[in-house]
Amino acid sequence: MLNAQQVAQFEKDGFLKGDIVLDDEQVERLREELDLVIAGKSVKKPVLNHNMLSAESDALYKNMKMSVNEKVVQIVNIWMASDLFLQHAKHPVITEEIAQLCASDTIRIWHDQIQYKPPVSGGPTGWHQDHPLWPIIQPADLVSAWVALDDAVIENGCMWMVPGSHKWGDHQKYLANTPDFKPYHKQPELLPEGAVVEAVPFEIKKGQVGYHHSLTWHGSPHNRSQLKRRAIAVHYMPGHTRYEPTTRHPMLDYVEVAQGEILKGEHFPVVYQA
Repeated sequence: MLNAQQVAQFEKDGFLKGDIVLDDEQVERLREELDLVIAGKSVKKPVLNHNMLSAESDALYKNMKMSVNEKVVQIVNIWMASDLFLQHAKHPVITEEIAQLCASDTIRIWHDQIQYKPPVSGGPTGWHQDHPLWPIIQPADLVSAWVALDDAVIENGCMWMVPGSHKWGDHQKYLANTPDFKPYHKQPELLPEGAVVEAVPFEIKKGQVGYHHSLTWHGSPHNRSQLKRRAIAVHYMPGHTRYEPTTRHPMLDYVEVAQGEILKGEHFPVVYQA
């Protein structure tokens, strides 16, 4: 359980480093499962298993120049392909702390996401906010739990965060990247008075969890090191999250409720109930 100071820090910054929640053996088991899913050898399949950088229409990459060899392996809803990753999504420490940060007595899985940046060829993940890229749910109260399966450090392309940016609203269409991968806003006059666009590294140890709000600005640069950078992010939604579609999303085909209703069902399972 998080203490009051940690909750206050999250509310101030929009992100927070938690504790080590997986030991070495647990991490290794998840790595083995991940290898099977990436190779297409799992019996059940995830929603997506592809190279993010090959999706030319992806909003994060429209203005970015990259080598054809660069890769970020993205798997969406690996929990649907692996019971081990489903159990991870139900982790009692993570889900309890998510409930604290969401101020909700009910927590469901929105979806999960693997992002693997391989050694040397690992590509960037452009500066973005999560919720604007999820155009079928409201409100923007979701919190993600990002657990490193390798040490995520500056050298191998760890995430960077902009403190306080979760309080500025939806600015996704104005976010861009400088050549040295700093974030900037195309129309800074739209930012609230006093907003400081300055990113800080969010280094996470193997087995450690890091939390971030769905409106926090974040991104991660290339992995030019000899180190792998694997992680599992579970995007959790509080119990009041509604299905409010404005355009398509990979999870749209799994929705079984009417517009305006609470988003629930077998593909959005409850993982915490106070």
